[in-house]
Amino acid sequence: MYLSLPPSGGKLVQQDFHTQGACVSKLSLVDWSSNPTVCNVCPPGEKLAQQDFHSTIDRVSKLSLVHRNSNPCGVMGATASNCTTKANIKSKLNLERPNWFPLVGSGYEVLRLVKHFKFYHLMWAELMRRYGPIVGLRLGRDRVVIVSGLDAIREVYSKDQFDGRPDGFFFRIRSFDKRLGVVFTDGANWEIQRRFSVKTLKSLGMGRTGMVNSLEREAEEMIHHLRKLSRTQKVISMHNAFDISVLNAIWTLIAGKRFELDDKKLEWVMETIHKSFRVIDMSGGVLNQFPPIRYVLPDKSGFAPLLNLLSPLWKFLQGTIKCIQSKLDQPDNPDCFIASYLRELNNNERHSSFTNEQLLCLCLDLFQAGSETTSNTLGYGIAHMLHHPEIVQKIHQELDSVVGRYRLPLLSDRPYLPYTEAVLCEIQRISNIAPLAIAHRTVAPVQLGTYVIPKNTITLVSIYSLHMDKTYWGDPEAFRPERFLSEMGDKLITHEYFIPFGSGKRRCLGESLAKSSLFLFFTAFMHAFIVEPAEEGKLPELDGIDGITLSPSPYYVKLKERLI
Repeated sequence: MYLSLPPSGGKLVQQDFHTQGACVSKLSLVDWSSNPTVCNVCPPGEKLAQQDFHSTIDRVSKLSLVHRNSNPCGVMGATASNCTTKANIKSKLNLERPNWFPLVGSGYEVLRLVKHFKFYHLMWAELMRRYGPIVGLRLGRDRVVIVSGLDAIREVYSKDQFDGRPDGFFFRIRSFDKRLGVVFTDGANWEIQRRFSVKTLKSLGMGRTGMVNSLEREAEEMIHHLRKLSRTQKVISMHNAFDISVLNAIWTLIAGKRFELDDKKLEWVMETIHKSFRVIDMSGGVLNQFPPIRYVLPDKSGFAPLLNLLSPLWKFLQGTIKCIQSKLDQPDNPDCFIASYLRELNNNERHSSFTNEQLLCLCLDLFQAGSETTSNTLGYGIAHMLHHPEIVQKIHQELDSVVGRYRLPLLSDRPYLPYTEAVLCEIQRISNIAPLAIAHRTVAPVQLGTYVIPKNTITLVSIYSLHMDKTYWGDPEAFRPERFLSEMGDKLITHEYFIPFGSGKRRCLGESLAKSSLFLFFTAFMHAFIVEPAEEGKLPELDGIDGITLSPSPYYVKLKERLI
């Protein structure tokens, strides 16, 4: 395998290639044979790569961002179905990109930087520092664009062409090789399923008084449980202490029941969810870029671990659905999302997208997304409080002044607790639980700034770039809740550079539930306890564990009840 220039000697002209309509300024051909333009014989070591590339060659023709107003400087084509192309493209706006290599694209550079920076979002931040707010690269067979900065991110969230979701092996493995659920899908079926989900969840109380009452009762149960633990255990695992309480908040809506907080089976289920988010990063990793690698490196590619984690979750959800279905017509069967969906399945006039597999994937979406980010945020939050006892003191003063010592905080107290709310905002900003949000996909060619992004380009939005923007925040590395308060300190203020739940049409489905859960569980905990490190002087690490989301590193604490 080698790189060769077109017959024009490096100056690309239309006659060199078949017309594909892509405007580029520098291009080389990657050849599988000894002929620079025709691929006939492939060396044995390249056969594996061709198996999965054969069906995607048509998409390879548009490898990069192109300047909308530039005159065509060349046209790129492929002369045979087993030939692929390479472009390390510099546009008229001088937009640089990482080095590009055959087969792996920019994968080598990405892995090298990840090894150095340890976290994917820091690696993407380094690429954007080098090449600008819009970085285009190819990872295996995937064309990827990383977007940072307020202007570019606003443009992505405001244009319907960016509202797609990636369609690849990693995104289908969790949904029976189909595009199911509402998190990793798009199009007409997604709109129908999302509309049903939103309508059903609202009818069950999400965002209304019924949900608030349920969350407040769950906060009481959580405090009661932690008090018992604090009296019997010297130290408590804090990074996952909120897991089942957070899960109950969404599970009550999904299945109409809650779990006991000492349920060992559920502790295992929640740990399985956490692990499933750590196997691969938001781009889909090498498993999405080179699916055949799962046959050669099942463990290192993430395929075997992911399948081992998904299987028990599927089994758990299938058992729950079967139980509710068996009692669907009984009066004691609780009204819930699963029951509502099963009734829709029995409707002869239902849309064809309503299936048993669809229900399972919807539950998996709600189950995972509804618990992972909120639980991680709370785990990070208490870790930050251990680092800032002066902030804890201010929270205690505000809670005692507004709530008193004879009851737990209620959601109705929220407007009167601006400092505590500001602390929660600062926890979300600095922790960056979802530094890249969920990946988008262009469903049509679309202009971004002065560039045209081709169809089917994976688009990663760096929320981290907004939350840690030094020009805007001044001291983004500092934990300073006052940045979310008015000058008088009595009102919470909003920031356009703060979007922990995303924006646009694909904004987080459970935002209202997540915000209410964060407030009630955090304030209840801070109201009830004084928290200290398990070992004096040893504070928890704040870097966390990388994956689709960031998870807090394991840490332990001593809990002391606050006296009335």
